[in-house]
Amino acid sequence: MKLLMLGGTEFVGRAITEDALDRGWEVTVFHRGHHAPPPGTTALHGDRTAPGGLDALAEGEWDLVVDTWSAAPTAVRDTARLLSARAGRYVYISSRSVYAYPAPPGRGEDTPVVEGSPDAGPVAYAEDKRGAELAALDAFGDRALLVRAGLIIGPYENTGRLPWWLNRTARGGPVLAPGPRDLPIQYIDVRDLAHWTLDAAEAGRAGAYDVVSAAGHATMGSLLEACAAVTGGGADLRWTDAAVIEEAGIEPWTELPVWIPAGEAHDYMHGGNVSKALAAGLKCRPVDETVADTWAWLRSLGGTAPLRPDRSAKGLSPEREAALLGL
Repeated sequence: MKLLMLGGTEFVGRAITEDALDRGWEVTVFHRGHHAPPPGTTALHGDRTAPGGLDALAEGEWDLVVDTWSAAPTAVRDTARLLSARAGRYVYISSRSVYAYPAPPGRGEDTPVVEGSPDAGPVAYAEDKRGAELAALDAFGDRALLVRAGLIIGPYENTGRLPWWLNRTARGGPVLAPGPRDLPIQYIDVRDLAHWTLDAAEAGRAGAYDVVSAAGHATMGSLLEACAAVTGGGADLRWTDAAVIEEAGIEPWTELPVWIPAGEAHDYMHGGNVSKALAAGLKCRPVDETVADTWAWLRSLGGTAPLRPDRSAKGLSPEREAALLGL
C-alpha cells in the first residue's frame, strides 16, 4: 500500500505513520517541516493555509490518503479535490464532537450532527470537523472513511490530559481524585485508533464510524490508579464527591482532565455506542498498558510533553488542590 499521510509528525498522524511503516507500506508524509517525520518515510513540505501550499502534491498517486486536519474545512476541500483522481481512498480523522449537543447516552453514528460547510474558513472545532467531513465526502464519495474519534490519549499526546495526571501522581502526596471512583470513561489509545483506521481503510470501509472504547472499558478509578502505580505509588488518591468539586469552582475536563461529572455532558463525552466500530474489528488495549507506555514516553522527554499551540494547558494548580483537600 502507498499511503499519503497529511501530517504524520505528531500524535495521531505519527501513530498512523508508524503503524503503516510496521506493515511495510510505502509512506509519504506531507507536512510543514516543523517536526521530523519517522525514519523510513518520504517527506514533502507545504502549508495548506498558504498560497501554493499544495504544490508538492501536484504529482503522485497513492492507494490511501489519511488527513487529521482540524481547522478551516477549505484546507480539506482543496486537498481532497486535488487528489480525488490520484488516490484510491480518503480517510478523514474527525471527532465525535460533530454530534449536536446534547446527545442521549448510547448515541451512535445516526445521531444528528452540527451544521458545517466544506467552503468555510475556521469556525469552531465541531463545525470545522463537520465541514471537513463534507469536503472529504464531496471529493471521494463512497471512497471516504470518516473516523469520528473520541478522547485520544497515549504516547505522543500533545493535548495535555494524560501527561498531566502522570506528572501529578509522580509528584506524590494527597491527590484530588474526582469521583465517583467507578465513573465510566471512554477514550481511545492513539495506537489502537491508528491500527483500526488502517485496517478499515484496507478493508474498503466507508462512511462514519465512532472510534473510541466501549463505555466502561475504563473508569476514573482504573485510570488514576494505573497512573499512581506506574509513577511509583507515592500518590494518595483522595476520592472526592463531584458536588464538592463543582462547589469549589474547579472546572471538569480542563482543570481535572478526562473527568466530567455524571450528567448530560458526561453522557455526551463518555456514553457513546461504539458497536459499529467494534463489529468492524476495533480492539482496545487495557488502560494499564496505555498509561505505562505513555509514562515511559513522557520520561524519555524529561517529563514535559509537547502541547499543540491551539490547545490550552490542562491541570489544577497545587494551591487550588490543597485548598479543596484542606491541606
